[in-house]
Amino acid sequence: MQNNSYDYIIVGAGSAGCAMAFRLGANPDLKILVLEAGGEDRSPMIKIPLTWGLILKNRLYDWGYFTQSEPFMAQREIECARGKVIGGSSSINGMAYARGAPEDYDAWEKDFGLSEWTYDKVLPFFKRSENWQDGENLKRGGAGPLFVSKMIYQDPLMDAFFETTRDLGFPFIDDYNAGRMDGFSHMQTTIHQGKRWSAASAYLYPSIARGNVEVLTHVTVNKVKIKKGRAFGVEVSSAGNTQTLFASREVIVSAGVINSPQLLMLSGIGEEQSLKKHDIRVEVDLPGVGKNLHDHLVCDVRWKRKGNGPLFDVLRFDKILLDLLRTVFWGSGLSGQVPAGAVGHVKSNESLKLPDLQLILAAAPMTAGPYLAPFVKPYLDAYALKGVFLTPQSRGEVKLSDRNPNSKPLIIQNFLSNSDDTLALREMIKIMRRIGGSGAFAQFSDGEIFPGPSIASDEEIDGFIAKNAITLHHPVGTCRMGQESDPMAVLNSDMEVFGVDGLRVVDGSAMPRVVRGPVNAPIMMMAEKVSDRILSRI
Repeated sequence: MQNNSYDYIIVGAGSAGCAMAFRLGANPDLKILVLEAGGEDRSPMIKIPLTWGLILKNRLYDWGYFTQSEPFMAQREIECARGKVIGGSSSINGMAYARGAPEDYDAWEKDFGLSEWTYDKVLPFFKRSENWQDGENLKRGGAGPLFVSKMIYQDPLMDAFFETTRDLGFPFIDDYNAGRMDGFSHMQTTIHQGKRWSAASAYLYPSIARGNVEVLTHVTVNKVKIKKGRAFGVEVSSAGNTQTLFASREVIVSAGVINSPQLLMLSGIGEEQSLKKHDIRVEVDLPGVGKNLHDHLVCDVRWKRKGNGPLFDVLRFDKILLDLLRTVFWGSGLSGQVPAGAVGHVKSNESLKLPDLQLILAAAPMTAGPYLAPFVKPYLDAYALKGVFLTPQSRGEVKLSDRNPNSKPLIIQNFLSNSDDTLALREMIKIMRRIGGSGAFAQFSDGEIFPGPSIASDEEIDGFIAKNAITLHHPVGTCRMGQESDPMAVLNSDMEVFGVDGLRVVDGSAMPRVVRGPVNAPIMMMAEKVSDRILSRI
């Protein structure tokens, strides 16, 4: 570090932080520092799409978070993987790209008074972010830094799936990010030339190349420094040393849905009574900090596959090594893909105006891995429909465990605390079974293996969901935007923290309500939009 004074300090090199650095750094007169608690993203496991499952299963490059015991989910502590690496969660996610429904953003205005966040007003920033494979049109961007393309995974199971869903009356749509989303389509991803195209690839590295953006890794931010109602810097620790870094314009917290509220609370911004409990000086009493936590639950139905799919053949030890080389050097191997090329959006209840369920075809099991008989036994080939509940009503919170910045916060999701969520998930299981047992798709099945035929009644299905549903890693809402008159709002529509000048929170925690889909693309859009507001005032 050449000095300790910058115009902007961005806490977190995740999806939002990378986008903020890129857009603010376009002004050559600004000096910007990005602080990341994790390390570099150079590992081939991050870059190669097929190894994504290993990252998740082995909890690599993440904070290692789990929820507290979930009272409505069989008292389970549910993993809550959050990226702790350059690129944040965009470096460890499943690379799915979706905006959600246009109506999701219009509802932010209707329900939270966020008139600047309607779909018409966010669409230009989605387009500015995108480099869509088919080029620019009225709804898609063609020149942005983020490469987006349709999944190219080839498997006869995919064709049978689309044929079956059409026969059951579900429409096929070409582009679920162009407005209408109800129906089935090829999944869209952030994979480019066989490699993961993370927020770091799209935004951060180009910003560093300009020369006015500096990035420090393995840095713990202990607190935001505040004096007379203004944020003027951050206290950080690294390699055993603690110091203050100064921001002449703003501190921008982009530490994520778990860590951003934790940092605000450690800095004296939060519910007064809770802060005093931990002997933290209260700067601003904002009871909404850490509240409104919610996420998408996923639960799947699996079938044993008749015969073996294309991935099974490639994963033999001698073949996978060659395939990995093709992916690394030419971007052409099967390793440069994810075996989940089909997605659909459907309703759990026909009275709904919009889909509340997402169904994803996983053409290979999570147990898939290299084998070489007789030394390493081949895995049992299977496929699944993964069902995602998109409109959860249950709400939880993030709380401090103590005042130590290195302590893990307490994560209470309260999954399924609203009984309507269970009803929707139950119908989701029934819809997936209906699809799995129909037409051309059923011809690939050698029997349902999870949950299995013994789980049949509504009560049994509900119990199965409680014992097996997990997060799809789309948590949002813990520092939500809203009107100042709203006692639970933390940020205004420009993501500025109420009661503190020079401080913003720009990441998924600002979302007042989750959208119908993965949140990575919306988070980058939000950073695009807010950075535009910042630059317009300089």
